[in-house]
Amino acid sequence: MSEHFGTLSDGTEVHRWTLERAGVRVRVLSYGGIVQSLEVPDRNGQAANVVLGFAALDGYLAHPGPYLGALIGRYANRIAHARFPLDGLTYALEPNNPPGSLHGGERGFDKRVWEVTPVGHGLRLERVSPHGEEGFPGLLEVAVTYTLDADGALRIAYEAVTDAPTVVNLTNHSYFNLAGAGSGDAGGHELRLAASRFTPVDEDLIPTGSLDEVAGTRFDFRQARKVGAGYDHNFVLDKGVTGSPREVAELYDPSTGRALTVATTEPGLQLYTADHLAEPFAPGDGIALETQHFPDSPNRPGFPSTVLRPGEVFRSETVYGFSVR
Repeated sequence: MSEHFGTLSDGTEVHRWTLERAGVRVRVLSYGGIVQSLEVPDRNGQAANVVLGFAALDGYLAHPGPYLGALIGRYANRIAHARFPLDGLTYALEPNNPPGSLHGGERGFDKRVWEVTPVGHGLRLERVSPHGEEGFPGLLEVAVTYTLDADGALRIAYEAVTDAPTVVNLTNHSYFNLAGAGSGDAGGHELRLAASRFTPVDEDLIPTGSLDEVAGTRFDFRQARKVGAGYDHNFVLDKGVTGSPREVAELYDPSTGRALTVATTEPGLQLYTADHLAEPFAPGDGIALETQHFPDSPNRPGFPSTVLRPGEVFRSETVYGFSVR
């Protein structure tokens, strides 16, 4: 089911689509592929929206910085100095997060209108990113499918093909608060994360290139504990790249009993505790768990490759599952 959600300044209409299954209801916008709301029940059967979002399109246009619920590309996370080498050439990107590039540039996938088609219990979002968009090489054809599984899990499957060598790293940027959006600081949630290493960063939040052990540090979430604040880091998932999604994380809110599991094919997960959220939100109002390849991989040959070439198909899949305790 779709409905009119607003109109952009150039006259382009934005629509909102609603999916509902197994007691879960998700609303997705054609603008930015944004997950606007995600309603799930608590231990008493009371449903609440557990992701941060805005009630109207104007909110997203006025506050693009947090990337609330958005589909991120061409390259999720940061690329150092807004440039990278590929096949002997150096490509210059939009330095929208000086001195680097963040989440695809000034007008990444989060600020584009997608073509949306219903498919079964889901939605297929498609767009063509032309060669040179935000500095990235190659014409990229992208399809992202949001599906509600029979148990109410939200499954996000990404596909892309290119006509020239390029780099691709796609994710969803939802901020979760399992006590309900607007309930305050989510730092009391408990997180378990199957990652024995993480990628330390410099003052610009660019990876230094090393893969440090989490043991004995505040980055050790191998046993569930309260998240707290002060995280905007990529964790190296123990499982690596996999052909099908494998569970890597669980987030739990003791106050409502809601639990969120994350399964993915990706080798990394960015934990962001939203310390820089501003009005109309507050720091810590949500927690982002962004499945991904590592930040700055195009400049780090030792990291898992994000290069996509003609004739290849980029595929990635992440599943957000919900339960109660």
